[in-house]
Amino acid sequence: MSDVRIIKKYPNRRLYDTEISRYITLEEIRQLVLRGEEFQVVDKRTGNDITRTILLQVISEQEEGGDPIFSTKVLRNIIRFYGDSMQNTMSSYLELSLEFFSEQQHQFQDRLRRLLGANNPLAALREISQHQLPLWRSVRREFIRNLGREKRRQDAPEQNSRKPKK
Repeated sequence: MSDVRIIKKYPNRRLYDTEISRYITLEEIRQLVLRGEEFQVVDKRTGNDITRTILLQVISEQEEGGDPIFSTKVLRNIIRFYGDSMQNTMSSYLELSLEFFSEQQHQFQDRLRRLLGANNPLAALREISQHQLPLWRSVRREFIRNLGREKRRQDAPEQNSRKPKK
């Protein structure tokens, strides 16, 4: 048996979970994500993997609700990267940043639980922030380093075409 749960999307736009043998909603897809379950959504007609498309639909539904994560400004900036030479770098940067944020959130929650019994919670919070700062600087440095590499890669063909031929 496969470790990846298969969900089939039928032409009528319904999602069928093959593990539990019933149709599910986008909210149930969201619950699978929250539980950390691995799944793949496959178009029943073509057999194509459409997991990204379904996840984007889940995000869209969540963004329409109460307190969205993506502001209009953030969405505009993301859209500007599509088709840009930095698109892949931006994708990697966002992925690493979200992984880092999630890891830091878990560490922060663990430390906070331990510190609830501490005598001076403000000193404990200051200590936590001191641990976080170098990590964020490291992520920023890596992003800037990647920007420099991309810039050099883009400039290389231009410099070669400007050299006078002998």
